[in-house]
Amino acid sequence: MTYPASPSPAAHGAWAETVERLRASATTEPGRLRIIGAALALLVVAFGAVTAWEVSDRFAAADDVVTRSQPLSADAANIYRSLADADTAAATGFLAGARERPEDLARYRKDIETASRLLVKAAANTGGSGGGDAARQIATLNEALPRYTGLIERARANNRQGLPLGGAYLRYANQQMTSDLLPAAEKLYAEETARLDRDNNDARVWPFVSLALGVLAFAVLFWAQRRNYRRTNRLFNHGLLAATAASTVVLLWLAVGHTVARTELNNAQVHGQESLAVLNDARINSLKARANENLTLVARGAVLTADGDDKYETDYTSGMARLTTALDRAKGLADDSSGVAPVADAIASAGEWRQRHRSASATDKAGDYELALEQVIGTEGSTGECFDQVDAALEKAIAHEQVEFDASATDGRSALTGLAVGAGILALLGAVAAILGIGRRLSEYR
Repeated sequence: MTYPASPSPAAHGAWAETVERLRASATTEPGRLRIIGAALALLVVAFGAVTAWEVSDRFAAADDVVTRSQPLSADAANIYRSLADADTAAATGFLAGARERPEDLARYRKDIETASRLLVKAAANTGGSGGGDAARQIATLNEALPRYTGLIERARANNRQGLPLGGAYLRYANQQMTSDLLPAAEKLYAEETARLDRDNNDARVWPFVSLALGVLAFAVLFWAQRRNYRRTNRLFNHGLLAATAASTVVLLWLAVGHTVARTELNNAQVHGQESLAVLNDARINSLKARANENLTLVARGAVLTADGDDKYETDYTSGMARLTTALDRAKGLADDSSGVAPVADAIASAGEWRQRHRSASATDKAGDYELALEQVIGTEGSTGECFDQVDAALEKAIAHEQVEFDASATDGRSALTGLAVGAGILALLGAVAAILGIGRRLSEYR
């Protein structure tokens, strides 16, 4: 059996001798001063290094909120909106018959181009560690979008020839949109919004280790100066005073800067992101309701629910109910008149929309399809006019909340700007000052 080698007598003797020397030096005032100086320097440097590390981490998270995760969340919401609006525009254009209105076609094409462009952008920004489920949803959207546009073109071609098959293609395209495209876009939006919440939370975590080290460094420096005063009757040691000042500046900068950052980032989340989420939900529900309203006239009772009711009319009713709920929430979240006004306009237009829809539905049930069609897609006095007003008001409200979010999030990031570098520099200066201050005392023993 072999046994581990024991330390050599020489190594054991060297270690024992070193320990003995430290113990002996600690019994003299110069030795104690050297130990105190080394401890102070290490403590101040450790405080600065940990502060720089923690603040850099918080700043990176805050920067991601401003430059990456929130823009991606906004893009995901716009992808959803563009797809839903494209479906609405396609149905509206179909209802116009063989002479499709140029504005409907232009709106549809613009929505498809916007969704395609944002998908390319999202794919470029969700790679690497930020991929995962978001990348899968983008792949699903990229695969399903060409199929949807192909069905719309077939519906349009048959509609121009007056063939009933066009309506079937349009309904199938709508089914593809509601069962494949919109759920994938919704999941993408949820994924990007969850990433935004994670970045926001990471940026607001208190730097507890830095604060604790800062308080400890200040306490030890205060004790060292008090000890110096009691032994020399000198009120100040300039080196220790400078080290204390540097540590105090870092500690206050850290506490105040992070408090401001937390406050602004919290404002961005509460008064910006939460309102944006509700407004986006409202806008999406208004688009769904409009698409279902149009499809009610396209299908003309051909698609029924399990209870025998018109599927698209039922979906329109539930969509308008969700729109009303979302608008009420958005009005409650708006924190100034500029935010409340467009939401109030949307609420009023949505109420008028419901009244006009009831009138158009009654006209259609009475057998006057052409008049009902005019009441839905006409230029004046139609439900389409109300929908456009709701959409424009929500777009204005979203733009206002986006400005508020950007301002608060940018201010939160700015509160941490320069803190990591400043803490490192001040800590080094404080350590040097502490060593010089102790060195001044040591010189009195020579």
